[in-house]
Parts: sequence; C-alpha cells; structure tokens
Amino acid sequence: MRYIHLLVGFIRELWHNKRLLWDLTKKDLKQRYVGSWLGILWAFIQPAITVLIFWFVFEVGFKSMPIDNFPFVLWLVCGMFPWFFFADAWSGATNSITTNAFLVKKVVFRVSLLPMIQILSALVVNMFFVGLLFAMFALYGYWPDIHNVQVVYYLFGLICLTFGLSLITGTLVVFLKDVGQFVNMVLQFGFWGTPIFWSYRILPEQYQWLIKLNPLYYVIEGYRDSFIYHRWFWETGYLTPYFWCATAAIMLFGVFLFRKLRPHFADVL
Repeated sequence: MRYIHLLVGFIRELWHNKRLLWDLTKKDLKQRYVGSWLGILWAFIQPAITVLIFWFVFEVGFKSMPIDNFPFVLWLVCGMFPWFFFADAWSGATNSITTNAFLVKKVVFRVSLLPMIQILSALVVNMFFVGLLFAMFALYGYWPDIHNVQVVYYLFGLICLTFGLSLITGTLVVFLKDVGQFVNMVLQFGFWGTPIFWSYRILPEQYQWLIKLNPLYYVIEGYRDSFIYHRWFWETGYLTPYFWCATAAIMLFGVFLFRKLRPHFADVL
C-alpha cells in the first residue's frame, strides 16, 4: 500500500504542475530542432520516410499480400505509429535527467517532471500520425468507426508504460551510463521482435504466448483491433488485465527507484 500511495502522490505532483509541464514541453520541442531550416517538421518527416521505405520494400518490392483482406500498408502503419511514439519517448526520457543536470541541482525544481516532458514532446508529434492514420484509412475507403475511439485508451496505456520504464532507466542512467546504450539496443531488438510488420500468427502456436508477454504487443494489436478488426479491448481475454498489471508493476518500481535514488542525483551529476 505504501508504494501505491507513492505512485498516486507522484501522479498528483505531475497534475499540479501541468502548466509548467506544458510550458517546458513546448520549449523542448523548439530547442530540439533549433537551427535547422525545417525545424520541427523533421519530427514528422523522418518517421514518414521510414514508413514510405517499408511500404515500398514490402508492398512494391516484395509485393506483400493483404493481411486478413486488408491492404498491407494499413496493417503496417497500425503497428509502426505507436512504435514511433514509444521509441522516441523512451529514449528521450531515459536521458532527460542527465541532459538537464543544471536543473537537477536546483533544489526548487521538480526533477520528476523531466521524463514526462520528453514523453509529452513525443506525444505532440504522435498526434500528427494518429491523424495521418485516419487519413490513410479514409484514402483506402475505410471511414471512421466507433471502435476507432479506442486509440485514446491504447495511447493512454502506452504513455503509462513508457513513463514507468522511463523512471527506471532515467534513474539508473545517472549512475550507470551504459543504461542509455542498453535502451537503444532493446529498442533495436524490440522493433524486429515485436509484431509490427509481421504477424505473430506465423509462429507455431505453442510459441505465440512468448510474443504476447511483450506489453507492446497489446498496444499494437489494440491499434489493429481499433482500425481493422473492430474488436473492443474487453474482448481480448486475459491480455487486458495482464497489460495493466505489468504496467502498474513497472510504474510502482519506477516510482520507488526514483524516490530512493533522487537525493543522490546532484552528487553524481
């Protein structure tokens, strides 16, 4: 119960500082691309080019067949767009404390805001891709459906998962610099190991449960349920409680670790 109170207090702290959080998020977005001609447009151009490359390779080059009678490119972007957000948010939030060491040393500044600033910055960019997702489906003749509203639910779940992971890695990287490289390695492996551009059904049935242990599987399949299969999140059986139990455990451990090691940040940095 003590750790649950810590988590609730942590979330309440973020809410009470929501105006400061938003101001710092806008500042981060401006600083990230300062000096470049296209500015913040690079945040949208780079992922869009990645999607275009994969579409060309798999649909034009390899002539990938539709999956479940849906165009492959639509099936693909349902997995890639949430992954873009997760990878950008987690990698940025992991280094948020070390790259803002000057703020950490200020007693009055709430260091707990730093990871969430990076997550919100990635979320702003992700909103563009959510809109693009709707536009692409409409372009192929698939108009908005009531199930599409679930994207808000799955995005919220992804934010909670990313925030919990960021608290863990963002705290540890202060003391172990190799954690940043470890996160990059996990993201590289995770991109290919998560069923983003391949279906988990290609695996033998006795091994499919291993893929489902990955919490990102729930979110990515949730996007496809929302836009393609038109299935509600409560129809996924044990996957919904499993995802939230795993996410809650990660967040609780992240808050505990951050509270435990926060007093030593200034000494190390």
